[in-house]
Amino acid sequence: MTESIAPEAALAATVVEDLLLAFSKALRAHQLYLPNNPVYQKAIENLRAAFAPIWAAGEELVLDVYESELRWGGQVVYSQTTRSESIAWVMFKDGVRSVTLYRGVEDEEIIELLDVLHRARNLQSEDSDDLLTLLWEKDLQLVRYTFQDLVTDAGGPEIPTQAEIQEAAPAAARNVRHVVEEEAPPQAREGIVRADDFDTTLYFLDEKEISFLKEEVQREYAQDLRRNVLSMILDVLELQPYATVRAELISIVESFLPYLLGAGDFPSVAYVLRECRVVLERARELLPEHRKALEDLPARLSQEQTLSQLLQSLDEAHTHPSAEELGELFGELRGEALPTMFAWLPRLTSARVREILDAAVRRLAVANVNRVVEAIGGSDPVMVSEAVTLSGKLKLLSVVPALVGALGHAERGIRAAAVQALAEIGSPGALQGLERALEDPDREVRLAAVRVLGQRRHRGALGRITLLVQGKSVRSADLTEKMAFFEAYGSMVGEEGVKILGAMLNSGGFLKKKEDPETRACAAMALGRIGSPRAIEELKAAADAKEAIVRNAVNRALRGGGGPGA
Repeated sequence: MTESIAPEAALAATVVEDLLLAFSKALRAHQLYLPNNPVYQKAIENLRAAFAPIWAAGEELVLDVYESELRWGGQVVYSQTTRSESIAWVMFKDGVRSVTLYRGVEDEEIIELLDVLHRARNLQSEDSDDLLTLLWEKDLQLVRYTFQDLVTDAGGPEIPTQAEIQEAAPAAARNVRHVVEEEAPPQAREGIVRADDFDTTLYFLDEKEISFLKEEVQREYAQDLRRNVLSMILDVLELQPYATVRAELISIVESFLPYLLGAGDFPSVAYVLRECRVVLERARELLPEHRKALEDLPARLSQEQTLSQLLQSLDEAHTHPSAEELGELFGELRGEALPTMFAWLPRLTSARVREILDAAVRRLAVANVNRVVEAIGGSDPVMVSEAVTLSGKLKLLSVVPALVGALGHAERGIRAAAVQALAEIGSPGALQGLERALEDPDREVRLAAVRVLGQRRHRGALGRITLLVQGKSVRSADLTEKMAFFEAYGSMVGEEGVKILGAMLNSGGFLKKKEDPETRACAAMALGRIGSPRAIEELKAAADAKEAIVRNAVNRALRGGGGPGA
């Protein structure tokens, strides 16, 4: 389908979105209330008012219809994936592909259009009507639509002609009379009153009517009454200006949330929190205490005790909500939920819950860096470790000072995670902070830090690494750690380090103490990292060393195994 051409820039997409939001609320009010109800009348009034900025920019509004969304000028202005609530799906399933509304539709025909969509939404599969039939019957003059014929030439039912109907009618009547006469009980004696004498409606309903009633009863019981009640409460809360009424409704909503959580109705919890934001935006004359109470609702869900109970029940449940339902619920959490979420992430046994919670944690961490900093400085090692790891994955520059502070944590695993996080961030401040880990009491932490600094050639750490290389602490370490420090030194020092390293490699001679083979091998690898002509000369001078470890290191350095970038 070709999308409609973009309208003039004077009309913003948000104006069309507001109109469709008001249209959705009016359709819901049309479904739930009678025309004389104040909530219904207010919803229609808001809908008519939403048309004013539309007509200020033009004489018509063209909407393209897709399966779950409406588009205006190529932009999505309405989206609803739940088909039972989607206006777009009601039109799309019956073949409507675009709708054009003309100036004045809000005054004359908007109520009829709402009625058509409401009736079309409740049609059953066996009904002969559809949306196009209902629109045709209304004959709306200010609503135009294009549709796609969904029935093939051979796919539609044959419609009997008027002559066939008239010919079949007498035979059908005779058959019905014959059946009634056969099933009628024998005639009783005169003067005796029977109950059947008062039943004047034998065969009152035919099979189609009985089937229709059964399905209507099933549909009625299948409705989400809880969601309907919540919608009515929130509608009244938005449109009712009396403070006492609003205070009572807010109290009802506050007391309803724990019940919804306990019942596992997470979509309804998310729905309440989402609609409360709409009420905050649209409600007039909302008192400060009422505004604060509505703003604090998501914070209650984000409190440690409430959120911990929720996550525990989700993790222990035998059946879990869908990913969409959990994502919708977690999407309403606030920044204060981050410490609790950090603490619970590694404890969760449900992979689905953990995956969705992880996505929510990432979203909240980016928007609430200060909460991540608080978690890193917390007392729970599990929470601190998760916060440190996530900071590195998200490359949160603002968290670098807190990560540097975590290098002094008592837990070795947290210090190692902090080194990894600072390496992933890789900013000058992060690399400078890594220098602190070069003298960490744990060997693995020292190794991780010096390797990162060597790979990044962070010359800011050269002074400290020089002291360590020339001192006793590194020389007394095992070969792997010693090699890592010497290679980092060679990567940073450049030509000025050739003299020092050459003296170590080719040490000995008259009255000079010779370095141990491991130190000489490390010096050879560091010279290979420098890779200058003078460094190559020093390496060649030691090519015939007696110690195998030294010869192997020299040969590897000369082959380029220790050269720059290796």
